[in-house]
Amino acid sequence: MNTGLFITFEGVDGAGKSTQLDYAVNHLRNQKKNIVQTREPGGTAFSEKLRDMVLEAKTPLDSDTEVLLMFAARKEHIVRVIEPALDSGSIVICDRFTDATFAYQGGGSRVQPSRIETLETWVQGNFQPDLTLFFDLPIEMAQRRMGQRKKDRFESEAMDFHERVRHAYLDRAHKDPERIKVIDSSRTKGQIRELVRVELDRICS
Repeated sequence: MNTGLFITFEGVDGAGKSTQLDYAVNHLRNQKKNIVQTREPGGTAFSEKLRDMVLEAKTPLDSDTEVLLMFAARKEHIVRVIEPALDSGSIVICDRFTDATFAYQGGGSRVQPSRIETLETWVQGNFQPDLTLFFDLPIEMAQRRMGQRKKDRFESEAMDFHERVRHAYLDRAHKDPERIKVIDSSRTKGQIRELVRVELDRICS
C-alpha cells in the first residue's frame, strides 16, 4: 500500500514548468518532507537511454513506436523508482507523466487516444498521480519565452503541433479537474509560485 504522494508537473513547452518544479521541491524540502525528484521519459538508466532515443532522434520515429517506447520507459520508472519511493512514504515529484503522452503523442502526433489508454491500463492499472499541476500558456507567448535556447525534437515542432498538445492537455484537465489543476502561466513568477504553494500545502499538509 502506497503511503507517499505522487505529484506530477505538466506544461506546454515554454510555460515555466521546470522553474516551478524546482521551487516546489525546495519548498517541500524546507518543510522537512522526504522528496524524490524524477522525470519522464527517464528516471532510470534504461529509461534515460530511451529518452535520448526519442528526444534526440535524427529522423522522426513512427508515432506508435514512440508511444510504445514511452510506456516501456514508464514501466521501468514506476517499478524501479516511483512505487518504492511511495511505499517508503516519500513525496515523488515527477517532471511529466502519462498526461504528456496523451498530449504530445495523442494530441500532437494524432495517435488514437484508445491506443494510449490500452497501454496506460496495461502498464499502470489504476495508478495515477495524486495531484497534477498543468502550466498553461498561449503557444505564441510560450514560443517567445523559449527564445533561441536549444530545443529538443518536440520543442522544435511547428505551431500547430503545439496547439494540439495544449488542447489535449486542457481537455484532460476538463475531464479530471480534481486531479489536474490548471495554472495560468501568463501571470508573474511570484503569482505562479503562490498558486503552486497553495496546491502543495493543500495536499501535503
